Amino acid sequence: MIQSMTGYAAASAQSPRGTLSLELRSVNARYLDLQFRIGEELRSLEPLLRERIAARLARGKIDCRLAFAEGSSAARPQQLNPDALARLRALAGNAKKAFPDAAPLRISDILKWPGVIAEDAGDETALRAAAEQACRRALDELAAVRGREGAKLAAAVAERVATMRHKVAEVAPLVPQSLAAYQARISERLREAMGSADDERIRAEMAVFAAKIDVDEELDRLRTHLAEVERTLKAGGAVGKRLDFLAQELNREANTLASKAVTQAVSDCALELKLLVEQVREQVQNIE
Repeated sequence: MIQSMTGYAAASAQSPRGTLSLELRSVNARYLDLQFRIGEELRSLEPLLRERIAARLARGKIDCRLAFAEGSSAARPQQLNPDALARLRALAGNAKKAFPDAAPLRISDILKWPGVIAEDAGDETALRAAAEQACRRALDELAAVRGREGAKLAAAVAERVATMRHKVAEVAPLVPQSLAAYQARISERLREAMGSADDERIRAEMAVFAAKIDVDEELDRLRTHLAEVERTLKAGGAVGKRLDFLAQELNREANTLASKAVTQAVSDCALELKLLVEQVREQVQNIE
């Protein structure tokens, strides 16, 4: 399935300590770029979230926000962490030496310091389980959102590919006749300009010129690239980079076709192809 890189999802889960709320915002990016906005008291959960998100998503800039709403703590005993207190005391002592006039730490400051209040091991395990549950729900919702958006993008790309196929099919039969008429006009001008030059010399010059303006190869490559885009869309998965590469190749062939065009029909076709390819590239930029 084709997935977009744009989406939003939110989920929450309960733990003995309170409610965890997780938000995922996704936009397009060249690679997978994970950014976390997590309070210090929940920072230990970041590696878990990073691992779960990376396992599900291949590309996109992902903004993950994790918030915690504390529940009733009356029945939950709390203790001070001696190790954290010792580290804080040492830091406070060093700071006092550097700033002798600074006010001493208040009790409220000490209690707010990360790690000073020891967490119950069971609570920590339950909190990790709640975080994993919320992350899984959010990722499921995000995948559904990105999938719906991806289906629309794939349909838009397929529609433009079909239009490009139609344009190539229309112009291909006109190329030999148009080239023959153009070569006849050029041949006549050469005879007028070269005067006494023999027909053999003119035919040789025209053969070289015809090779330079022949667009059959470009049309064949356009058909090949269009077929590959269709195959890639049908295969699905994380195909954004491949589709972007194919769009660049289509644009290259359309440019070459435009530079070789010697008739209005081929020139118009090349311009229309370039416009369609640019529309495809805009859609592909948002595909995972």
